[in-house]
Amino acid sequence: MHFTARFALLALATLLTACAGNAPAPQTPVVPPFPTVTHDSSADVLMSAIGLVGTPYRYGGNTPDSGFDCSGLIGYVYRNSAGIQLPRSTREMIGIRAPSVGRDALQSGDLVFFATNGGSQVSHAGIYVGEGRFVHAPSTGGTVRLDSLSNAYWQKSYLSAKRVLSASRLAQQP
Repeated sequence: MHFTARFALLALATLLTACAGNAPAPQTPVVPPFPTVTHDSSADVLMSAIGLVGTPYRYGGNTPDSGFDCSGLIGYVYRNSAGIQLPRSTREMIGIRAPSVGRDALQSGDLVFFATNGGSQVSHAGIYVGEGRFVHAPSTGGTVRLDSLSNAYWQKSYLSAKRVLSASRLAQQP
């Protein structure tokens, strides 16, 4: 075989072998400590949450395609609209180091927590959207919906609220 042809064949084999190798492992991104806000206001959070009304409930669900449970809905909305990674469960969410908010001081985007199983143990959560209303994924067979905190059931089971978005990032209420 001619030297040039042999060299070309060797170069081709080398290139093909390089393409067949394993790709380098992706670098793990450095995630800044909680909370990180990448959008200008809670308007993105509100629009995202309200836009998911009607999505089916599914225990353990955390995407619009698979359905949502309450903490999956909250995690999805904050991750995709505000760049904030929240814990997966309501018990972990209620324990985050974020300011607690009185019921009379709720602002759009605040997380609201409930004890729907009786007692004082958190078992449900939603995203406050203003005017006494919140978006949540309530129960099996249902869908993500908007409810009122003034409803007797939610009044009775209300526990507390947390402000995840900083005050300068909150949507202005009229």
